[in-house]
Amino acid sequence: MKSASETAVERLRRVTVQVLAGRGGGSGVITSATSGEVVTNSHVVQNASTVQVGLWDGRVLAAEVAMRHGSRDLAILRLKQPAAQLPAAEFAASGGLRAGQFVMAIGNPLGFVGALSTGVVAGASGEWVQATARLAPGNSGGPLADAEGRVIGINTMVTNRGVGLAVPSDVVQAFLRRPQQAPIGLAVHPSAEGLVITQVKPGSAAARASLLVGDILPDFLSVERLRNYIEHARDGLRLNFRRGGSGVVRHVTVQLA
Repeated sequence: MKSASETAVERLRRVTVQVLAGRGGGSGVITSATSGEVVTNSHVVQNASTVQVGLWDGRVLAAEVAMRHGSRDLAILRLKQPAAQLPAAEFAASGGLRAGQFVMAIGNPLGFVGALSTGVVAGASGEWVQATARLAPGNSGGPLADAEGRVIGINTMVTNRGVGLAVPSDVVQAFLRRPQQAPIGLAVHPSAEGLVITQVKPGSAAARASLLVGDILPDFLSVERLRNYIEHARDGLRLNFRRGGSGVVRHVTVQLA
């Protein structure tokens, strides 16, 4: 009889795919059995003219990049033809993760398909899940999962301290729910007074709302808070700002669609 951990590992391997993109590649996670959607890292499929997805049963299917989220390094792939008997990953919330929790990563590092590594959570925030599971090139885009095989993050990179970083599952699921949301089109830098706008992309939602370089967003002391606010917005978001050293707080509604 198989143990619960063996069953969780097998289930995780079945929802993990190999992403073949030009001369590079990595891993991905099947998120929808009906539409054939796969989530991976944006950098895995960057500049790739053709993308293929290798399934656990040996099938290799053509796919297209349906959507990207550059700042979060996420991308959605969609199979070009329907595929029978596709499983789909189960996600768990990343908000309640604690240091020391057991985690496992599945991926295709250095050509080893379906390789397993284990570790513990080293830290978690709204930006990243940090884990000690050993990662290597080819793990990018693959799942970081809990002991039950539920996805808690998408592996993205390794720090110079050897700690792996994964995009939290809460962020991934928000992206999957609202992949059509347009970017706001600005860059900011934290300051003691709030976030200072350092760049406004021409023609972007921020430009159409007449936001300018040098404007200060006093309601946000971190980039993470602004990003979370944007990601949970519906059609538009209200931003308070100060301009030109004035203490007067103005407001504007930024339409993201």
